[in-house]
Amino acid sequence: MTTNNEIEKRLWAAADQLWANSNLRPSEFSTPVLGLIFLRYADHKFAQAEAALARKAKARQGRRKIGKMTPASPLTRCIVLR
Repeated sequence: MTTNNEIEKRLWAAADQLWANSNLRPSEFSTPVLGLIFLRYADHKFAQAEAALARKAKARQGRRKIGKMTPASPLTRCIVLR
C-alpha cells in the first residue's frame, strides 16, 4: 500500500514532467489533469457497469426472452427523450 508521502512524490514528479515537456504554465495544469481524472473516473464506472452486466448475463444463461419494453428495461434507461 502506498503512503501519502509516496503519492505526493509521484504527483510532484508528474507535475515536473508536465511542466518540462509542455508549453503549459503551472496555472494551466488543471485542464489536462482534470481531463485525465475524468477519464479515470469514466473507466472505473464503465468497468463497474460491465461487471454488473456480466453477472446478469451469467445469471440468465438460458434463452433470451423477447418481450415488450418496460420503463425498467436497460434499453429504455439508455434512450434520451427530447
